[in-house]
Amino acid sequence: MELAVKTLAGKAAGKATLDDAIFGIEEIRGDLLQRTVRWQLAKRQAGTHKTQTRGEVSVTTKKSIRQKGSGGARHGAKNAGIFKGGAVAHGPRVRSHAHSLPKKVRKLALAHALSSKVKSGDLIVLDAAAAKTPKTKELSAQFTKLGLNRALIIGGVTLDENFVKAASNIPNIDVLPVAGLNVYDVLRRDTLVVTKDALEGIQARFDGAAKAEA
Repeated sequence: MELAVKTLAGKAAGKATLDDAIFGIEEIRGDLLQRTVRWQLAKRQAGTHKTQTRGEVSVTTKKSIRQKGSGGARHGAKNAGIFKGGAVAHGPRVRSHAHSLPKKVRKLALAHALSSKVKSGDLIVLDAAAAKTPKTKELSAQFTKLGLNRALIIGGVTLDENFVKAASNIPNIDVLPVAGLNVYDVLRRDTLVVTKDALEGIQARFDGAAKAEA
């Protein structure tokens, strides 16, 4: 598969060859994408939410009312959940929300996410993601020519500092190195922009995973 390569100015810069096994999947499996996105978001959860148990609530342990004769229930200490200021029954505890997901599933889901952008016509191959000066106004004008409003830009192993600084002030534009490519960020933006260096990195990433499986 071949796609046209563009410059930041919107001009043609040749063509790039894409691997059909990564970018040419016809039947996109939504179940793989959902599982991987859920796995990513679960890993991000801090898991620091917590409520106090009866043993942690600081209240008097004196019996609130006498055992008999009040006409009401035989209550003990005030740290029970039914009282104001008492504990929370079965409340959240500090824990990790992360769960495991096989590497094969993650690899396949990334290929499906990339292929979905090609299939919908939302993949742009960029000659290079670099700027002479870190000026947001100039870069924003170039993005307008390319039709980028909500986009994820994947650069090479290292990113151009001026480009990153200029893009950081533009809403709904994310810039990541090729090592940071992931399913969630690909799907959450309308357009995926990859540089020629990023294409080589993506190919090497999948080739390395294939060798590891072998």
